[in-house]
Amino acid sequence: MRTRPAVTRPGTRASSKSMVGFEQVYRDNVGALMAYFARRTTDVHAVADLTSETFVAAITGLDGFDPGRGTPRAWLFGIARRVYAQHCDGFGRGRRTVERLAGRRVLDDDEIDELIGRIDAERVGREALARLATLPDGVRTAIELVDLAGLTTREAAASLGVSPGALRIRLFRGRAALRGAAKSEEGTS
Repeated sequence: MRTRPAVTRPGTRASSKSMVGFEQVYRDNVGALMAYFARRTTDVHAVADLTSETFVAAITGLDGFDPGRGTPRAWLFGIARRVYAQHCDGFGRGRRTVERLAGRRVLDDDEIDELIGRIDAERVGREALARLATLPDGVRTAIELVDLAGLTTREAAASLGVSPGALRIRLFRGRAALRGAAKSEEGTS
């Protein structure tokens, strides 16, 4: 059985018990979140920064976690999606670029090697995302969260703010479209 972080109320400090629970949530999900970001960028520092930003946002928003709405994993992936969207907004417009570069901590060689390994391991995931690019955003995201990130349909639905039934429909449509595209590629080869 998975442990869930204790929930603190707004305006209160996280208790040491909730921090211990959060540490386990961190350990259980840090690899999956790094992989999520490594599928989106090959920049080692960006993967490290985005993963860190996700956990900082999670720990500062721990009082917003509601176990009744989903698992800690689904909650973290929802945060990761927002962190990445904010990153793209800032990067695309050039905002905060200087601040990000100035604020980066220097990664040691072991950390860089580990992140390069994770990024290389997600090459197949990046290729899959490229194949998914033709699908509508909601369908593409559903397939990524379930088939690439390994979330359950319930977790992915909670992360996206939709019902599990709606998520299953998105998965069915997206997988059918991918099978159709694969068959047409086979026919042209």
